Amino acid sequence: MTDIIKTADLVDSNDAEVRFCEMQWKSYGRRKGFHGEIVTLKTFEDNRLLRATLEENGTGKVLVVDGAGSLRCALVGDQIAALGQANGWQGLLINGAIRDSADIDAMDFCVMALGQAPKKSGKTGHGARDVPLVFGNVEFRTGAYLYADADGVLVADGPVHPVD
Repeated sequence: MTDIIKTADLVDSNDAEVRFCEMQWKSYGRRKGFHGEIVTLKTFEDNRLLRATLEENGTGKVLVVDGAGSLRCALVGDQIAALGQANGWQGLLINGAIRDSADIDAMDFCVMALGQAPKKSGKTGHGARDVPLVFGNVEFRTGAYLYADADGVLVADGPVHPVD
């Protein structure tokens, strides 16, 4: 995994190039942030497509999931988070709930979500991948770039951080 890039520093140096997601996020996992190329997924209370996406190589990528803000059931649990970590995903941003939060907190990975719910989601495969998502007054598109840390989530059309 790469080092965490501070969103506050990015806003200071690239304010015109970044857009701020106007939502409050809870962070789970030992890592406290992530960044990478966005892959989008839209679903509602169903995580089959989410799991299938995380089974792919995610090196350098972050998965942004619009679960319509539902807190009735969890889209991600410890097994799905571990799958993302094992396949090189940089992190997950879930507009919805997770479960197994204590287990995810023990992982060297970062999942940001709205909250927790103990109930698991459906498994029908409902959803769409690589579609534009809008929440928190910002648009997320596959191929754009995301930066996330304890201060918030930023989106840019491409990388805006210094590259070694």
